[in-house]
Amino acid sequence: MQTDPRNSQLETGNPTYDIAIVGGGLSGSSLACALAGCGLRIAVIESVPPAEDGAPAAFDERVLALAYGSRRILDGLGVWAGLAAAATPIRRIHVSDRGHFGCVRLDAAEEGVEALGYVLPMRPLGRALATAARAAAGVDYLNPARCTAARLAPELATLTLETPAGERTLTARLLVVADGGRSGLQESLGIRTTVRDYGQSAIIANVAAEYPHEGVAYERFTDTGPLALLPLDGHRCALVWSVPPDQAGEIAALPDARFLERLQARFGERLGRFTAVGERQIYPLRLTQAGEWARPRLVLVGNAAHTLHPIAGQGFNLGLRDVAVLAEVLAEAARAGDDPGSAAVTRAYARRRRVDLRRTIGLTDALARLFSNDLPPLVLVRDLGLVGMGLAPGLRHWLARVTMGLAPPVPRLAGGRPLCHAGEAGDI
Repeated sequence: MQTDPRNSQLETGNPTYDIAIVGGGLSGSSLACALAGCGLRIAVIESVPPAEDGAPAAFDERVLALAYGSRRILDGLGVWAGLAAAATPIRRIHVSDRGHFGCVRLDAAEEGVEALGYVLPMRPLGRALATAARAAAGVDYLNPARCTAARLAPELATLTLETPAGERTLTARLLVVADGGRSGLQESLGIRTTVRDYGQSAIIANVAAEYPHEGVAYERFTDTGPLALLPLDGHRCALVWSVPPDQAGEIAALPDARFLERLQARFGERLGRFTAVGERQIYPLRLTQAGEWARPRLVLVGNAAHTLHPIAGQGFNLGLRDVAVLAEVLAEAARAGDDPGSAAVTRAYARRRRVDLRRTIGLTDALARLFSNDLPPLVLVRDLGLVGMGLAPGLRHWLARVTMGLAPPVPRLAGGRPLCHAGEAGDI
């Protein structure tokens, strides 16, 4: 097992940090990168030992639908230049309702951008963020270390860690939970989570098609749930196919030829015949929301605060905007000399996130429920809505800006510039 040499800092005394981030995955590492050079002392606590290539071993080969605004945030974190070659741009999005007349198309050219978004493998993104976080100014990346308990007091949060050297403690003025809920910290801190089960499971796989995708992402609504195809390199696409849970195992286990036949029948032949399929994985689809995402000494970001239905590909992008806004608020606090875990600072974060969270969660939840129902009145309403959006440039523009992560309020980090610079604490 590899260990980070900075774990040795925990062997002497009870170190105090400005910010302790539990979870060194995409959200946690992003936050550490965003705050580099802000004059804050930061601990990142990650339980999964690093893989040999530097990415946490838990990362699989899934891909992410990255919104255009998220690409700009990664620019601001200084990691996009090294990732661009692995990303496939989404030039157009084609939305349709299987067996019905509703259809709408979004085009990057109409929005005046080079791409509406990108499709990026998780592994290089995880590797780039973890590497940058380890090297960031003011950051101690403690790995492997598992947070087994946390206690919030008026002045500090106290964390108990399990490390290769035994149990250790550290304190921080702000605790950021960014572990996706793996640790159960939310429950131990008295934060309740609400869950809406969509009665669907997602089959995730890579497929190859006869015709080139030409940078088009497809979202096709069917009576069993949405089916998305995201462009990858060459003729390959990433498939996210929502099906009833009692059918997911049987469909995923089909021989390749039979699986592709079933997929062909659901999607149609816009890409010609499907010619190959890779490994299939199944994930239950639920909306989960923490009852609160900020209180004095505590903030939740990313999947620790919310997980969404994959429709419209908003989950990771919403979490990255959590990080961007939190980093902005903390950079402002650092410049003013304010306590990063104070009620005023955590309230400011909650206030700035309210509009985006409600809008994005509400949109994905409404789409997931509306387009998984084949009642004739609902079918008519949704198809008229798609046709109306297709005919109305203003509505298309609104939908494009929301899905691109550019609907106001837009985080300052989405301007593609860092919030802070080494030696210039709080320079934003």
